[in-house]
Amino acid sequence: MSNFNPMENISAGIAQAGGGVNAHAHLDRFGTLTPEYYALANSLLQDKWGIVQRMNIERSSGDIYDCMARGIELMISQGVQAVGTFIDVDAFVKDKAIEAARRVRETFQGDIQIFYANQVLSGVLDKEARQWFDLGAEFVDIVGGLPAKDKGREDDHLDVILETAKRMGKLVHVHVDQNNTATEKEMELLADKTLEHYMHGNVVAVHGISLSAHPIEYRETVYSKMHQAKLSVIACPTAWIDGRKSEVLVPTHNSIAAVDELINHGITVAVGTDNIRDVYKPFSDGDLLREVWLAAEACRYYNIDELIAMATINGLKVLDRNFTEA
Repeated sequence: MSNFNPMENISAGIAQAGGGVNAHAHLDRFGTLTPEYYALANSLLQDKWGIVQRMNIERSSGDIYDCMARGIELMISQGVQAVGTFIDVDAFVKDKAIEAARRVRETFQGDIQIFYANQVLSGVLDKEARQWFDLGAEFVDIVGGLPAKDKGREDDHLDVILETAKRMGKLVHVHVDQNNTATEKEMELLADKTLEHYMHGNVVAVHGISLSAHPIEYRETVYSKMHQAKLSVIACPTAWIDGRKSEVLVPTHNSIAAVDELINHGITVAVGTDNIRDVYKPFSDGDLLREVWLAAEACRYYNIDELIAMATINGLKVLDRNFTEA
């Protein structure tokens, strides 16, 4: 009888590579779930943005530090070597998450690599929102974007974050195509803007699940643009496995980035946990290996070497602008 266990091989391969890399998280919200927030966990994504902003008004920098520290400790307990985490920076939370993030980096220096990106839940175009975006962009390692927060002006949103990152010499991570609908074409827009700003190889798309809701002809066009722009993708499988039911007719697909198609088109794919035990993902336990397992099973993608790379070297590629393969 064979004892072949692919997940054991993947786990061993990740360990041999120095540990996993969680390329996308929101550790400033780690473990903020309460009975009150649990009751709101079935709210729409756009409503959850507002819920988090209201929560952030009440939280202190110390509260945020405690959340982040516990999240980092969880990552270390899994043998994770590096983590990329967004932190909220806007008029609601102000600079409290920045102060907490600075303390966290000091506390865990030498234990794990931490890369910060700024979440822009107020967008970047309004005067006050732009001021907080600029402050956050100065502090973080990676400039963050969320074009849906400047709905109708997504082009302008991407112009601001790409111009800022280019001026500062930083990578860009952008949340795109999160609603699993063919009405979204943010991935294509991000690829186009990356080419326009000559940011080839410096831009990373986070999530990107709506691309699979489009016909194959459109997907092929977008994959070509992504490859030309050297656009990378971070898949967070459990984040969107709860995609809502819809009566809209689209190609049969999962509510997960099409890991198989992306890799087959030469696009770098990393993996992240996204939110952990908060109003967004009340049941998530932040297990990075579980994310790899779900990506493999949901996409029927069984290339063990590539799955190991997703959870290790590809994560380093999308987090560290100075990373070079040995």
